[in-house]
Amino acid sequence: MPQSKSADAARNKLVAIPRTSFGKGAARTIRREHNIPAVMYGHGTDPVHISLPGHQTMLALKVANALLTIEIDGEDHLALAKDVQRDPIRPVIEHIDLVVVRLGEKVNVDVPIHLVGTSEVETVVSVENNTVELSVEATQIPERVEVSIEGLSAGTQIHASDLVLPTGAELLTDADSLIVNITQAISAEELEAEMAAELAELGGGAVAAAEAEGAEPEEGAEAPAAEGEKA
Repeated sequence: MPQSKSADAARNKLVAIPRTSFGKGAARTIRREHNIPAVMYGHGTDPVHISLPGHQTMLALKVANALLTIEIDGEDHLALAKDVQRDPIRPVIEHIDLVVVRLGEKVNVDVPIHLVGTSEVETVVSVENNTVELSVEATQIPERVEVSIEGLSAGTQIHASDLVLPTGAELLTDADSLIVNITQAISAEELEAEMAAELAELGGGAVAAAEAEGAEPEEGAEAPAAEGEKA
């Protein structure tokens, strides 16, 4: 059974260090010390610039929409990661924007779609949207929205309005948005026939081009003057 977000917040407690130096140089220094520069804001408060422990923070953010408890000078604050900037090459977080939340407050979050079960044989399952946007209480954010495809046949489509949402969650994604599309798989024979037709079409085009290059001028058409001849 998944733990509650309150339990997650207690487990994901990060002790932050306030910082007064800013800029790229200061950020590089923080990262060299295996920490992560971050800023926390929300509810009309002034932004607070902090440094977070690198390893613990990366572990906490492995779960989507993780509720964090940020301790600053002995005071705890509930927060969600609003923006996480990652290094494009190395497995390093470069900066985090945190937004302060309160117990009972509703927040808008993108929640991952997770398929359960197996569709009928010889079908192809396509996930058209990997997340849906929900409005939920900050302490009740689901880790995922499960979608059962067990035994579903080709031609079945699942839209956002068909999803079974957690109690208290409100769908913000367009209800008509296509989430899952199940189509008929192409057979080996059909694939071979399709490839043969494409090859034949390509071959026919090549023959036509070769014939066009070697074609004689039409009757009445003036042949190009030979080199050295006057026009």
